[in-house]
Amino acid sequence: MTVYFIGAGPGAADLITVRGARTLARCAVCLYAGSLVPRELLAECPPDARLVDTARLDLDEITAEFVRAHEAGHDVARLHSGDPALFSAVAEQMRRLDALGIPYEIVPGVPAFAAAAAALGRELTVPTVGQTVILTRVAQRATPMPAGEDLATLGRSGALMVLHLAARHADRVVAELLPHYGADCPAAVVAMASRPDEIVLRGTLADIADQVKAAGVVRTAVIVVGRTLAAEQFPDSFLYSTTRDRDSCGRTVLEP
Repeated sequence: MTVYFIGAGPGAADLITVRGARTLARCAVCLYAGSLVPRELLAECPPDARLVDTARLDLDEITAEFVRAHEAGHDVARLHSGDPALFSAVAEQMRRLDALGIPYEIVPGVPAFAAAAAALGRELTVPTVGQTVILTRVAQRATPMPAGEDLATLGRSGALMVLHLAARHADRVVAELLPHYGADCPAAVVAMASRPDEIVLRGTLADIADQVKAAGVVRTAVIVVGRTLAAEQFPDSFLYSTTRDRDSCGRTVLEP
């Protein structure tokens, strides 16, 4: 028996990985967050699978479901939106499983920031403009941020920033980033990325908060701030440069 933490992707049912779908199809138990995971994915479960919506369950209740499945010898598909590596609260679940001696594996998924970049039609890392992406959130009615990870500190880098769980606090985000990025810095908000009701807002730090309010976006969204969002004048990547050394087969030779 194994618990599989599966990244369900950003929203569209067909953005789950092949491995994720195949794992889901053979698990006798599926625990999913009903408010975030698309219901269409549940059709991939075996017809007689036990389906448990965890939206209203606490950690103890979720752990009890793992134990129940373990005792019955049933594999569990634990569906999390996006990718389990980011803001998924799997760490405390795995800690519980470690203590209980219950095996588990992680199946990666498509993260929300990747779906947002696709919706915007942008590469987040552009030569000479920006090569760093900061993934973070704000602490408001949530677990406090560690020391040194506040927006004012992170914003000093000027790197492209992707904020999860922050749409309700767009005014605060703008106020804290303005001193470092400037009012003319490109900004965007993507809500319900990859879903039929996807919302894409584009602007700058000067107007993005007002757009968020006007659109009524409060959840399931990411805020993206940085110069690469509007970069146009930049050199081609060295990856495809004709000056790079190539072997007899035309393959690029990477320096050690």
